[in-house]
Amino acid sequence: MTDYPKPPFPKQAQPVPGSQRKMEPYPDCGEQSYVGSGRLAGKIALITGADSGIGRAVAIAFAREGADVAVAYLNEHEDAKETARWVEQAGRQCILLPGDIAEKAQCQALVDKTVERFGRIDILVNNAAFQMTHENFEEIPDDEWVMTFDVNITAMFRICQAAIKHMGPGSSIINTSSVNSDMPKPTLLAYATTKGAIANFTGGLAQMLGPKEIRVNSVAPGPIWTPLIVSTMPDEEVQNFGGSTPLGRPGQPVEVAPIYVLLASDEASYITGQRYGVTGGKPML
Repeated sequence: MTDYPKPPFPKQAQPVPGSQRKMEPYPDCGEQSYVGSGRLAGKIALITGADSGIGRAVAIAFAREGADVAVAYLNEHEDAKETARWVEQAGRQCILLPGDIAEKAQCQALVDKTVERFGRIDILVNNAAFQMTHENFEEIPDDEWVMTFDVNITAMFRICQAAIKHMGPGSSIINTSSVNSDMPKPTLLAYATTKGAIANFTGGLAQMLGPKEIRVNSVAPGPIWTPLIVSTMPDEEVQNFGGSTPLGRPGQPVEVAPIYVLLASDEASYITGQRYGVTGGKPML
């Protein structure tokens, strides 16, 4: 709990979607620390937003637990290649699937290419997200609002709908929500609204897919040190990011990955329809 850096952090504004390679301090995705124990042996996972941050940490953890991984991402090719390198170093297969999930055809293509390569999907992690910071409601562009919903929740619906045809009993869907689903930050209004929608989508879908024996849960991270932060928040917020939590720092992606592993594993056979916070001490209702 005390090994990771606390703010203040250096100024480091980046263009969207941001690159992990340029962040200081460099996020810990478990490259040197995560140790697997075969909890996902033989499983096939499709993870969106897996080039960096939480998605990379989940990909590394899944691979070290024995899963082959399809890495979906927008256009951060160098970061994605680094994720693939760690997956393959764990002895697992990895495919890279670049493209914009705001487009309906790309959502279908992710599933099709994963199934073409691996034959099925056992674990689906909907993790990709977009956000921007706005101080005033009137300043939020209409097209940005629509894109936030297209990436964060509409794509989730489309990918789930395409994927369940290739998911058998015992499969797991894990959606990344946020502490903002419970405590919406006004300057992230569009993002926070989609994260609340994700929590409700997860709860409803879990009930619909229960008879198919497919589990659906969501993870609600608090302030986690990822490229999304440095590319979408003002310098002052980045410099002090995570400092207001009871632990006094942001979480690292590797600290979020274990809950995804649990929810993906057969050990979670009676866990569905739930939301799990990883917030550094910020309570959720």
